[in-house]
Amino acid sequence: MKSKIWNHIRKELGLWSPVVPLGIIMIIAVILIRMTGGFKFLEWMFFDTLLRLRPQEQLDERVVIVGIDEKDIQSVGQYPVPDGRIAELITTLETYEPLAIGLDIFKNVSVQSGGEELTRVLQENTNIFGIEKIFPPGEIPPPPSLSPEQVGFVDLFNDIDTKIRRYLLYTSNLKNSKNREEYKYSLALQLVLEYCKKNAINVGTGKNDPNTIMFNQIELPRITSNFGGYVGVNDGGLWTLINFRNSSRPFHVVSLRDVLNDKVDRNLLRGRIVLIGNLNASTADVFYTHALPTQNLEGQIYGVDYHAHVISQVLSTIIDKRPMLYSWEDGREYTWIAIWGFLPIIIGRLTQSVWKNVFSVGIAGIFLLSCGYIMLWQWGLWIPIAPSLLVLAVNYVSVFVFYQHDKFLRSQIKERQETIQYIFAVIHNGPLQNLGYVLQHMRTKDMNYERLLEHVEKIDKEIREIGEFSKLQALTEEESLRLGSGLILELTQPLHNLLYEVYSSTLERNDFEYFETLKVKIRDFEPIDDKYISMEDKRRICLFLEEALCNIGKHAQGVKCVQASGVYSNNKYKLWVKDNGCGMKSKLENKGTRNSKMIAKQLRGKFRRESVSPHGTICELSWTPTK
Repeated sequence: MKSKIWNHIRKELGLWSPVVPLGIIMIIAVILIRMTGGFKFLEWMFFDTLLRLRPQEQLDERVVIVGIDEKDIQSVGQYPVPDGRIAELITTLETYEPLAIGLDIFKNVSVQSGGEELTRVLQENTNIFGIEKIFPPGEIPPPPSLSPEQVGFVDLFNDIDTKIRRYLLYTSNLKNSKNREEYKYSLALQLVLEYCKKNAINVGTGKNDPNTIMFNQIELPRITSNFGGYVGVNDGGLWTLINFRNSSRPFHVVSLRDVLNDKVDRNLLRGRIVLIGNLNASTADVFYTHALPTQNLEGQIYGVDYHAHVISQVLSTIIDKRPMLYSWEDGREYTWIAIWGFLPIIIGRLTQSVWKNVFSVGIAGIFLLSCGYIMLWQWGLWIPIAPSLLVLAVNYVSVFVFYQHDKFLRSQIKERQETIQYIFAVIHNGPLQNLGYVLQHMRTKDMNYERLLEHVEKIDKEIREIGEFSKLQALTEEESLRLGSGLILELTQPLHNLLYEVYSSTLERNDFEYFETLKVKIRDFEPIDDKYISMEDKRRICLFLEEALCNIGKHAQGVKCVQASGVYSNNKYKLWVKDNGCGMKSKLENKGTRNSKMIAKQLRGKFRRESVSPHGTICELSWTPTK
């Protein structure tokens, strides 16, 4: 019992030992490629696609956008909108009692008339937050009338594929005039903090990660240098992935003219965070993402939209328990990739069937994509899908090829064993029986010499026939061709020898009536170097010659002479068969003609079959042999 178990274990180890190291090498290679950022474009593509495929979400009532669109510019009559109109807009909005107003328009210098009025409005209202640009190139200072506590930066950073997926909430790696480290908050964070202050939401430093912010025991996940599909990314400050609100209408949007004309419901703005920004193509405040299902142009989104999405995602996390986006640490991600690398090895060993293997790995791939979708949708977890899919596919192919090759070898061994057993049975029942009979009579000396010689010659014939049978059994299917006459050709012979055998064997067949009238048989086949012709090409050419000769036997009434020739000249080989029979009686293309045309096409050559004068038919195949 123990011996059987150990034999089974050794057999299994023998099957696993060649393929497992190969699978491990593939896993390590995929992990190394990922560590160098080789999959980032694919991972970003999957990330955007899964975000876009999430179910539609409800509109967030907490954020309202006052967008300055093309019609607003036309009604004002100029761009940029004058400070006086902006002051009038803010004054009107303040009557609606919003919680905070974010002015996502640079106001470091006055625009037309109304500058003093705008300054007064900004100074009188502490719930207004202006913007600045703090990163090169093109830094822009904030409005001089606002205190630093009422300013947020609006720098947006795109990935190398021009899409924006990250948002910098605050940074501390800046130096002020006294060369001291200075904290700077983004516009979105300033407005979130204002909301928290007025709604008694506790804000503090993270417990698990002191470099992040905690709201009511909820820590915001921070993008580190290696985060999800990012490798070696800048992690100075608090970066977060933008969890876009997946909706065709994520926020209420009103226009400047609607506010000034008192066409906005007061309840829509009371207690809300209001963002004022440009929603027109005339500005350069246009960015791109593929994470949203609908945009006016492909991937186009305005800067004010980005700030609104970030504000919404933070507040939704704090209040609605909507997940922020995060990823595993490196160790878990690489373990996840390794699991999907070992899975096809196990599947291949358990199934060892073409369709079962394809089906199982296909189901595994669908399950992997489903895991990525559900984890991102339900928990905000970004898992490595692209490298996992690749290692699943690569190891599936390599393992499948190995197991199929192993299966083929075992079937070949079984066939050889059966052949050996059969040959032994033939020898035992034939020559050995005769040999035993001869030996018996030689011992008794009761058989004359002629009878003894007859039996020895019979043994010799039987052994030779068995030898020929064994030789044919050793040939693979690709190395042999069986003609209609029953003759089996070994395609390892030179082409001209094969053509001679096809010619002679076919014309000797007695199942074609018109061969009986033949008087003259002429054939001449020039040799050609085997390096110019493959085994499969030899098969096709022999079949063509056999088909052409059979057509003569079936259709060439009154034929007396058949001439077959193969000529290699001017780097082209021409093989033709000509008879003097009754000629072609029909122009319809039969199966034989179609087969000949197919052979010519496979050889990248030409085929012709036509009548000759005064009577007869010629059938020709020509092609250019190549190495």
